[in-house]
Amino acid sequence: MRYRFFIARRYVFSRKHKSVINIISWISMVGVGVSAMALIIVLSVYNGIGELTQSLFNVFDPELLVEPSEGKTFHLSADEYPAIEAVDGVDCVSQIVEENAWITFRQNQAIVQLRGVDDNYSRVTGLDTLLYEGTYVLKDSMDEEQIRYFMLCGAEVYYNLGLSQHAHNPVSVHIPKRGASIGYSMEEAFNSNYSFPAGYFYIQQDIDSRYVVADIDFARSLLDYDSNECTSLAVALNVENQRQLRRVQNNLRALLGDDFTVKDRFEQQPLYYKIFRSERFGIILILSLIVLISTLNLIASLSLLIIDKRKDIATLRSLGMRYSDIRRTFFNEGMLIALIGVLCGLLLGFVICLLQQQFGIVKMGGGEFVVPAFPVAMRFTDFVGTALLVLLLSTGAVFFTTRRAFKGK
Repeated sequence: MRYRFFIARRYVFSRKHKSVINIISWISMVGVGVSAMALIIVLSVYNGIGELTQSLFNVFDPELLVEPSEGKTFHLSADEYPAIEAVDGVDCVSQIVEENAWITFRQNQAIVQLRGVDDNYSRVTGLDTLLYEGTYVLKDSMDEEQIRYFMLCGAEVYYNLGLSQHAHNPVSVHIPKRGASIGYSMEEAFNSNYSFPAGYFYIQQDIDSRYVVADIDFARSLLDYDSNECTSLAVALNVENQRQLRRVQNNLRALLGDDFTVKDRFEQQPLYYKIFRSERFGIILILSLIVLISTLNLIASLSLLIIDKRKDIATLRSLGMRYSDIRRTFFNEGMLIALIGVLCGLLLGFVICLLQQQFGIVKMGGGEFVVPAFPVAMRFTDFVGTALLVLLLSTGAVFFTTRRAFKGK
């Protein structure tokens, strides 16, 4: 009924009578608002960091990756490659040969993941856009018979080897011979070739510390592969949403059959995305405990308010108001405090996140980060979820307090 809400609103916004109880009620409102604001800010920053990390992975990982279900390599027939390119939604296909390699430069050495790619690789991924030094070049034909090969290294590999794009000495690349036993010399045990450093890329630590990108013919020569043999296919798409991507993925699976697996970016990096979801759940759980603590202030303030209003309760009883109506009045007051706190907290959180997006107020620190300021990505579902979570906990706290205060009445 309206009179219950009217009395509750008067208790919250009373102008003539200010007491310690009113101050405590406002403190409870601030506590609820701060907890809601903190939840929005932390989730938005975490979303921003997650999207930034995912975008870095997306530069190196293709939209779809085709790999053999069994074995390490496969051969493309004359009909299969054009058939894949003809699938609706497929924009470009790049062949990849990938294997562990041992590389040496002067006195330095490293075990790396050598990824041999063809000319379409720059169209399938955005690796050429994240070169911090050098140019995207993998081979250079000096004349009709002699070809000079180049490599692009992850930043950590590049620095550990002491490389420079102006180095006159090439990098030695060694891969164990297929099917050969360990010999008494390097020539017997390894296939070796030379490549010049063309630059380095800075993407993500796991990638920067392991990967070296070279020409696919260079990798095939080290592995004794045929000209049409590869370990995977990177597929770029011209789709607009996730549903269209799923459709193309299913069409490729139907075309290639059970002999191949077609992975999207989530399936290419399963460990990262599982950890990301687990961390997000952990953050929500920890912040939910903070919200729960703020609702304890609401319990305390509402209990003190009921004690302070004993005379008013007696007056209302003499006017014929039932205890159930009085209980609902104080329940309305507690929910009004929680609702105002939630709305103010969400609004303040939105403003702070918006300022961070526009002006980058809080910096990452130092000049070695990909972005200068903490990234922020606000999502509507976070606002709705935060509001529901805070209101749910507040409803339980207010219901418990009013129920206990008027128990048996």
